Amino acid sequence: MESWIVLTILLMMIVTYVPRTAPLLFLTRFDLPKGVILWLKYIPVAVLSALLYPSILLPAGELDVSSSNEFLVAALPTMLVVWCTRSLFWTVVVGVLAVSVLREMGV
Repeated sequence: MESWIVLTILLMMIVTYVPRTAPLLFLTRFDLPKGVILWLKYIPVAVLSALLYPSILLPAGELDVSSSNEFLVAALPTMLVVWCTRSLFWTVVVGVLAVSVLREMGV
């Protein structure tokens, strides 16, 4: 392998690794205020929502809240499962099955 490829891969590893470990290394030395800890708990939900909602509500690039939107219809039982079980496994299983059944039914 050429040396510039190896160097590029190593630099990419560093650029990926440093932002992930820096907060862990620095924030473990401090006691964060309760308000900051509460705020940090909402970050995963916000990121997941930002990733999922456009796919669910804008499947063709335009807002679609009709019953013909299979992703929106499949999201309803999926949200019920996540609310009742808090299980990532069962949420994914129900979501995949819901989309599969809807596609098989031609919705």
